Amino acid sequence: MEKPFAITLDVGSSLANKTGSWRTERPVYVDRLPPCNLQCPAGEDIQGWLFHAESGDYERAWRHLTRDNPFPAIMGRACYHTCENVCNRGKLDQSVGINSVERFLGDEALAKGWAFAPAARESGKCVLVVGAGPSGMSAAYHLRRLGHRVTVQEAGPMVGGMMRFGIPKYRLPREVLDGEMRRILELGVRLQLNTKVDDILASMREGGFDAAFLAVGAHIAKRAFIPAGDASRVLDAVAVLRSMEGQDKPMLGRRVVVYGGGNTAIDVARTARRLGADPIIVYRRTRDKMPANDSEVEEAIEEGVMMKWLSTIKNTDGGKIQIEKMVLDASGQPQPTGELEELEADSLILALGQEVDLSLLDKVPGLEVTGGVVKVGPNMMTGYPGIFAGGDMVPAERNVTIAIGHGKKAARNIDAWLRGARYQAPAKHELASVEKINAWYYADAPKTVRPTLDIIRRRSTFDEVQGGLDETNALFEARRCLSCGNCFECDNCYGVCPDNAVIKLGPGKRYEFNYDYCKGCGICVQECPCGAIKMVPEDI
Repeated sequence: MEKPFAITLDVGSSLANKTGSWRTERPVYVDRLPPCNLQCPAGEDIQGWLFHAESGDYERAWRHLTRDNPFPAIMGRACYHTCENVCNRGKLDQSVGINSVERFLGDEALAKGWAFAPAARESGKCVLVVGAGPSGMSAAYHLRRLGHRVTVQEAGPMVGGMMRFGIPKYRLPREVLDGEMRRILELGVRLQLNTKVDDILASMREGGFDAAFLAVGAHIAKRAFIPAGDASRVLDAVAVLRSMEGQDKPMLGRRVVVYGGGNTAIDVARTARRLGADPIIVYRRTRDKMPANDSEVEEAIEEGVMMKWLSTIKNTDGGKIQIEKMVLDASGQPQPTGELEELEADSLILALGQEVDLSLLDKVPGLEVTGGVVKVGPNMMTGYPGIFAGGDMVPAERNVTIAIGHGKKAARNIDAWLRGARYQAPAKHELASVEKINAWYYADAPKTVRPTLDIIRRRSTFDEVQGGLDETNALFEARRCLSCGNCFECDNCYGVCPDNAVIKLGPGKRYEFNYDYCKGCGICVQECPCGAIKMVPEDI
């Protein structure tokens, strides 16, 4: 007797199950670009190292982080963490404390003595790095890991550049700075201190270097014409901060006026406060126009630094400084009013910005220097083949994180240039916007606030102002990450698929779709918490 048609087919081949040809769209797994990763000037894979941190594998998280940035303990203190401003979690409750977890990982590495893996096989190429600041040491680290011999020549007596001479100890303890610098030198990077490069071409020729990366910091203070009497004590902020690294602290007096509105002005005013002075910052615009980081302005005010907005200095004579009040015009520009007042001051500190000493380039042909900085191409190379530049020397915003990113980018391009190739950065994935996240899957979890030193000690000591997280808090904070746009193997798609078309590939391997059975209903897309699946037309 002939069997009914429905049961004569082979097992698993029923037309009721194999529905691939019925679809107009099908789901695909994707890796989207988290906004924090896109924002990071150092190019960190933030979500990648947070993934390891939230599982408690802190060493693996640190190693993942330091693929891009060798300074997590420094960055956990000095970075302005703009990544947190774009964190998708911030649109739900509060952004993830990325910077707090980064600092925890950096401190954990220093405490446990984690070291970088040995450098790659020697390339036989030699690279000169001029400047031992954030950009130079970042480049040295990446170049050494790529197998090149690296020599860093630094004009100053200590490594660190503006991280040491521009960031006060209450923000960046020197044992942290020294620890992360030492780790790079242990890779085999050669450091020559008190070695000023006056002629880069001569230095390259005499040292037999195949390429050079220039990362001279902006150590020269800008000046302003302010009429001053013979008895006036006028100092520059960079010199004051630099002198804090020596044995003899600067004699500023009790009444200190700081002229400027950037981060250096805030740093030198807070330093003066800790030396016993009553500092006043004079700034020609309003607070909302102040270029200094807002959180540091707030901390300075808490510590007793006075602010005099919409004011400019006309002259100083002996112990008196003449101030002219300003008003904003219709376009928001400050204009003088002719209304004057006097401030008593033992010293005036100018914090009007810094410039770079470019004299080492005087004999280099083919360079374009505009506005005190060197023009470089997309590969960070100057107009002279084999000479690259970054950090304060090139047109860009000046901060530590950007400088570190320049060092990494330059190292990759130098490596390619030495091999006669051209570095091609990987294509970026589409952005994982908050609209692609299914937020209802994530529980409310308030952001962990880092402890802060009490105000009395902040005003009178150079102890670190902001504390770090402990392991419990760091683990909690890492787990607040939404893993935007990237699968974290939650099994949601596997559990909700009505056709059993999702195949688990094993821990760490994610999933794949069996399109023979997928109807293209899109439930997996709707229920993926992190937005790591999307529907595409069937003909793709």
